[in-house]
Amino acid sequence: MQARRGPAHHCPNRVHPLPAIRAATGAQGRQKPMVPARFAGPPRTSYRTHSRPFSQKQRAMPHAVELAGVTKRFGAVTAVDNLDLAVPEGSIYGFIGPNGSGKTTTLRLMLRIFYPDAGRVAVLGADAGAVADDRVGYLPEERGLYKRMKVLDVIEYFARLKGFYDCRAAALQWLERLDAGEWTHRRVEALSKGMAQKVQFIAAVIARPRLVILDEPFTGLDPVNLETLKEATLQLRRDGATVIFSTHDMNAAEEICDTVLMIYNGRKVLDGSLRDIQAQYPVSNVRVSVADGAELPANIPGVAAVTPRRDGFELSLAEGATPQSLLQHLAAQTPIERFEVARPSLHDVFVDIARPQASGEEAA
Repeated sequence: MQARRGPAHHCPNRVHPLPAIRAATGAQGRQKPMVPARFAGPPRTSYRTHSRPFSQKQRAMPHAVELAGVTKRFGAVTAVDNLDLAVPEGSIYGFIGPNGSGKTTTLRLMLRIFYPDAGRVAVLGADAGAVADDRVGYLPEERGLYKRMKVLDVIEYFARLKGFYDCRAAALQWLERLDAGEWTHRRVEALSKGMAQKVQFIAAVIARPRLVILDEPFTGLDPVNLETLKEATLQLRRDGATVIFSTHDMNAAEEICDTVLMIYNGRKVLDGSLRDIQAQYPVSNVRVSVADGAELPANIPGVAAVTPRRDGFELSLAEGATPQSLLQHLAAQTPIERFEVARPSLHDVFVDIARPQASGEEAA
């Protein structure tokens, strides 16, 4: 027997989104117009950031996303291998790892685009759900905007697919915030790559989702646009959203992430704050500057090598030596202007784990 259709299916002038578009934009299965936003639906005066009221348990949950023992295979290839992670609510959580390490697959598991072969994925307190979720904003690595639409129209269109109809003021505010106001009424096809990336970012966050997932949001940006999008990401956290993003920009990850996770060959090899990660590596170098006219002593006990730098020297500690003992010796020999423990940067840690000569077994 044919299923009964609702009244919306009998309206000849209403066109519905394709399932793939609804999945990518979070339409939650509701019938919404596939027309420019300014013609679509009745105006609404407030944001709707979720599809149903949250339970008391969901409001009080400490983690926005939890993965427990998650494994995902594609044929003979294991893309994600027994992965555990917990993303605190209201934090910025960075994914790093070499190409093909499983970062994008993990993000798509969180989005319900993929389902795990084993393990549990909980998003915003729910162990199951549809691909389309109005509480989640997604910026995919593969960018996609309607090129012949005007910038403001395309932003309003994506906002209305998320149920945020009275969105023009918010869209204009975001465009000004990202220094894109002059492009408001230009077609998307006229935008530069960096400007199009800003528009795609706005489309992902315009409806104020509780969870924002950004896949390589900073790729190909010039330094000015990079700083603009980093500040916008920090603003999302200040507004209460949880942000998960993957990146190859180690400096950006260091600057804005509360927690960093590194995946290598589908396995988690690092997970924690930058300070926690650095603490796993022994301090082996210090940086020293001496007063003008002073010289660094020769044959310093506990120093294996001395490397001149533009602003002083970098000293490599011998096995068993400590920064404290070195400082005491140097201070007795020459006037010290600066003495700094050189902890490994996230870039150094990344290269140490993912360098080509390291096998997956060694890195794990």
